[in-house]
Amino acid sequence: MSNSATDHATVPQSLWAARGRHTGPAPEEILRRALRRRRDDGDIDDFAEPPPAEDSARRVFEARWRAGGTVTVRARLTLVPREGRPEGHEWTLVAEAERPWDDAWPSPATLFWPEAGDDGDSGAWDHHPSVAGLRFRQVNALPTDDKEMRRRLRDAARQAWCVHVVVHEAMTPDERGRLPLTGLLPPGLRHRVVEHRAAPHQLRAVNWALKDLGVEVPRGGAVLLPPDPAPDGYDGPDHRVRDVFLDGSEPAGLVEVLRRYVALPRPLPEGGAEALADLRDNWTLMTPQEELERERQRVARYAEALEAMTQSRDLYREAAERAHEALAAYRDTPAAPAPQEPADAESASPLQQLARTWDRLRFTSRPGKGT
Repeated sequence: MSNSATDHATVPQSLWAARGRHTGPAPEEILRRALRRRRDDGDIDDFAEPPPAEDSARRVFEARWRAGGTVTVRARLTLVPREGRPEGHEWTLVAEAERPWDDAWPSPATLFWPEAGDDGDSGAWDHHPSVAGLRFRQVNALPTDDKEMRRRLRDAARQAWCVHVVVHEAMTPDERGRLPLTGLLPPGLRHRVVEHRAAPHQLRAVNWALKDLGVEVPRGGAVLLPPDPAPDGYDGPDHRVRDVFLDGSEPAGLVEVLRRYVALPRPLPEGGAEALADLRDNWTLMTPQEELERERQRVARYAEALEAMTQSRDLYREAAERAHEALAAYRDTPAAPAPQEPADAESASPLQQLARTWDRLRFTSRPGKGT
């Protein structure tokens, strides 16, 4: 397991992100009904469903609202069928605010999906995307088999889209204590936390299962599982709670640890960078002012590109003119005279002249025949 988030893009503090699985039929209709209700109730300003690409089963839903009445939030939910796998669709939800996220703001998941008690809430949307049997809004009892428990916690720790918390029951809780702690968390922390619950007699087994992850849960307490890679600054002892009271009251110690964890420079989970880029680059639900600003930016980009092309054209024209001038100057230069053959007597070297004179004297002084 990696120990550092180095070389990984980090989660912006203004981002809320989650991924889950919907196991029921027709999740698109459930999303449309829920978004219409939120818009009619004034919980969101508006929503949109951009047209899908041809031959694509991927569906996208966008919504915008003002958190706290003033902070604009843009959110995008992508729904994809689980090809080759049973049980419905996988969903990815990213929401980005104009300033760092406040966990007192509503959970984006409950603005897209129906809440418990809503007419359209089938309870099918809050399944963990990859670890079978895990739910966001329920207590997830750890398996009784030690090896299966170890496998589940190891697989869960690899998933960085949500925070996994292991809680140990010091004693068997009453009805209030059996309720999920996630329902008592601030809204912005819900639906990003998966609660694993260990029975009183499972303390030794759960700590044996957690040994490979380098963490330990105190008796009657809780611990956050480190994802892979772990955030810079993550330390097991600093991310555990000594006592968690299962009496229906707010788990203040656990809330403090969760807030400290989400404030760390956490690495984006696998697929998180693509989901965030999709939200920023392909956003369609714009106000008239935003559309005007987008067109202004587009015109400015075109003007910059045209200016760059004009400069390139002028530089090319200047270079071509210089090349023509150099070629013309080369053609106007008179050619150098060709080398001439030297005359026999005048251009001969002194040695050659001496040799020729000697030959003449030798032939003229030779006696004639019969003398």
